[in-house]
Amino acid sequence: MSETDALSATFAALADPTRRAILARLAEGEATVNELAEPFEMSLQAVSKHLKVLESARLISRGQRAQYRPCRLEVEPLENAVEWVARHKAIWTDRFAQLEQHLKAIQPTSQHLTKEKKT
Repeated sequence: MSETDALSATFAALADPTRRAILARLAEGEATVNELAEPFEMSLQAVSKHLKVLESARLISRGQRAQYRPCRLEVEPLENAVEWVARHKAIWTDRFAQLEQHLKAIQPTSQHLTKEKKT
């Protein structure tokens, strides 16, 4: 999966509040499907569908201990998303700072033109 595709899968998975809640729970430690389903008023099948989306986005992995298959959080895709957001935040912060400087630079000219129109 390319970096762009992986990032798209991460953001798509994070778009759903149920999946975000599941990830928040897994941040506390491994959990079974039954444990993850407990706080939700939905079927195990619906929770399993959410888990499949998270797994295909590589945000979670499932272990194999006999019949116990705990889910665990995988942080790398989240770290990649955070890095992407931080990189773009820096770009936009810089652009807004440049815009602010430009507006300050033209503000005296604008005020002068406004005064001329009034007279």
